Amino acid sequence: MPVAAHKLLRELIALPSVNPAFLPGRDDLTGERRVADFLAFTADRAGLELEWQEVFPGRSNLLIRLTPARGKVRRRILLAPHMDTVGVDGEARFKPIVKAGRLHGRGACDTKGSIATYLAALLELAATGPRPRETEIILTALVDEENNQSGSRALVKRGLKADLAIVGEPTLCKVVTAHKGDLWLRVTTHGKSAHGSKPHLGRNAILAMARVVEELETNYAATLRQRTHPLLGHATVNVGAIAGGRQPNIVPDRCEISIDRRTLPGETAEQVARELCALIKHCKVDAELMDTKNTLCPALETDPDLPLVQQLLRCADQRKPQGVDYFSDAAVLASGGIPSVLLGPGDIAQAHTADEWVELTQLERLTRVLIKFLRDQP
Repeated sequence: MPVAAHKLLRELIALPSVNPAFLPGRDDLTGERRVADFLAFTADRAGLELEWQEVFPGRSNLLIRLTPARGKVRRRILLAPHMDTVGVDGEARFKPIVKAGRLHGRGACDTKGSIATYLAALLELAATGPRPRETEIILTALVDEENNQSGSRALVKRGLKADLAIVGEPTLCKVVTAHKGDLWLRVTTHGKSAHGSKPHLGRNAILAMARVVEELETNYAATLRQRTHPLLGHATVNVGAIAGGRQPNIVPDRCEISIDRRTLPGETAEQVARELCALIKHCKVDAELMDTKNTLCPALETDPDLPLVQQLLRCADQRKPQGVDYFSDAAVLASGGIPSVLLGPGDIAQAHTADEWVELTQLERLTRVLIKFLRDQP
């Protein structure tokens, strides 16, 4: 009888692991170490091999290895959820609650539910076998996905190779082979300050920005709706924040907007920058464009015809793969040469919400799918 994923998930929710970027100075709630220590203790007790990979001081990826029965690795599969969560409004969110067949609490679906199902499957293989003869399975519990994906970037930088990575994200237990990329950009318009009683002596940077925003949200957005992907729909743009001016009686000489641009496979950061620079030029304003992420967050598109992906689809009783709009560690791993898919319990609609939850039946189902898939490996 496999270790119940819902029991593991209860333990994980009760261990706060908020990304430090969201609650600075709250060491009692932030950082992944409590979760990593629990996983290490549980895996070590089951006889699994452990490796710590420091990413930041006090924040390390944890690699839990199930070595092949013959000791020779001809194939490697990664199970790659992340340990960090977004912040909370009230510490009660770290108290797991079951009601109406759902387990509630911060991280329930994003992505401690994935950690629980992945670990439950790995523990079952370690306890009852048979373990794959020539396939190494590594649960890579990653840090910092919610902020800068530093954990997956470190994994790639240090040269870990694999034949497939199954990345834990809430996908309703559906295999996902494509997701959008993400760019965060800032546009700054410049004007000339003047006294509010003499506005004609100045040049209003907010008025200039209004023209840019109008163009972005109308003509540019309409152009993006013409770019489509069979699994992802169309590319999008969103103006998410604006700031400018100091007080009513001063003509503002500066205004900034922050833009979220979701990209499709094939679109590049350079291409988007050229498009937005052309848009600014068309608006005839004094403005500049800046990338505020400074890390590549490309779209993901993994070939669904890869044998391992096809095998996983069959185990999930799924005819065709799906796509999602959000960005994940999968694209980072794929950029490092590891074919990657997403698969996890829960719905992205519940992620980051005040009342995050996951259905218990999904935890059970995904555990069974993973056990079947992993046992079928050579």
